[in-house]
Amino acid sequence: MGVAREMIDAGPWLDGIRTIMHGHPAHDVHAGFADLPYGELGLPQPATERILTRHLERFGIRPERGTALTALRQDADGVTATLARDGGAMEELRCRYLVGCDGAHSAVRHALGIGFPGEALPMGFMLGDVRIARDLPRGMALRAMRLVEGGAPDFFVAIPLPEPGRYRVTMLAPHDAQQAAGSDHGIQTEAAGPDLAALQRVADELLPEPAPLSDLRWSSLFRISMRLADHYRVGRAFIAGDAAHIHPPTGGQGMNTGIQDAYNLAWKLALVLDGAAPAALLDSYEAERRPVGAEVVARTHAASVNLGRERRPPDRLADTQILVSYRGTRWVRDDAVGVLDDAVPQAGDRAPDAGELRRHGIGYPLRLFDLLRGTEHVLLAHVVGGDVAQRLAELADHVRQLPPIVRVVGVVPSDATSDQPDVPVVHDEAGAFAAAYGTRDACFLVRPDGYIGWRGVSWRDAGLAEWLQLWLPAARHSSP
Repeated sequence: MGVAREMIDAGPWLDGIRTIMHGHPAHDVHAGFADLPYGELGLPQPATERILTRHLERFGIRPERGTALTALRQDADGVTATLARDGGAMEELRCRYLVGCDGAHSAVRHALGIGFPGEALPMGFMLGDVRIARDLPRGMALRAMRLVEGGAPDFFVAIPLPEPGRYRVTMLAPHDAQQAAGSDHGIQTEAAGPDLAALQRVADELLPEPAPLSDLRWSSLFRISMRLADHYRVGRAFIAGDAAHIHPPTGGQGMNTGIQDAYNLAWKLALVLDGAAPAALLDSYEAERRPVGAEVVARTHAASVNLGRERRPPDRLADTQILVSYRGTRWVRDDAVGVLDDAVPQAGDRAPDAGELRRHGIGYPLRLFDLLRGTEHVLLAHVVGGDVAQRLAELADHVRQLPPIVRVVGVVPSDATSDQPDVPVVHDEAGAFAAAYGTRDACFLVRPDGYIGWRGVSWRDAGLAEWLQLWLPAARHSSP
């Protein structure tokens, strides 16, 4: 979306974790994401909100703080929401669709009567924002643990914050604090947060060397539940993020899952509201995203229950969520099954990146993600065999038959001739595209959310036209 630089500037890279078990010497594990475009960034929630809010305001949209949804009703044409403004004024707002991204205690979910079954972890936790006087490398997290037979382990986790020497610490709450009244998920606003002495006691018990904590800026008690909404949609109203699924924070999955929910729904809503796609496309939101929510709830619960008892290292890509796939759903189509190699990304998979792509007149290499960035569908045409220049000319003729919301990019071997002004063409200089997408002719229609909606051997395949006619029937087509 164009906010990566701002985010990188606002948060430290998380380069690894130092683990201490039962007071034994520390074991360092360094992050292994050198093959991905970015590493793991420790961006605090206030910074995330500030950057995303500023980005939203560039489009003329300003969030309205202090406004609460009190009721909603639907009819065939839209949704009427009743809002309570700061100060008590009431207002009715009419909209074509409504999306509730309003957290674990979602007013939208309650108003829609969507069930939210699940259970809460029996223990409570403490959070604190503190300074730690300990010699930890910049960007290194700390985890100290003591396993308890038949129960949850005692633990002390410290995650680096942007300011040097400051950490967000997490640990079990003492039994008396766990009895405080409050909800079964999230910050326990009804109870006072722990003081510095309470946090220090846990650090002293689990860390073999002194680690004085100081300058407590913020603390809280919180609880964790595992819940998944029965549905993500009722009529013209949707839920996303924590309103649809809550789970332990292991691996930082909540924000990742919520953002992908919202992005999955946003591009589909945009096309439907613009009249380019049928309303039936919106059915794909729950079909694609609810199984992901169920998997994340199950995986983070298992990781929490087995904390400190893992028999093998977790899949390093699992928490990145780049392995998510929508294969087999009715909204993606694959016309190359059994033709392309099994290792080639299939319809429904996330389109992988590829580096060292070269374009005429540009003196630096490009990433495939540079070419995919934006809100259009992108047809990647890998042209390998035959007279590449002639075939690119044929592709240029075909482009005129595609909807204008489909952008075409040609990818050719490093030594191919590619003087084709009507189609952007890049050369696979180092073979990275071929390594990721196969060595033979193929086409991949990449959706705005980065997932492959259609896959085939050629742009002439009837399946491409049929997929476009099914899901983008009202997008304006140019004459051949």
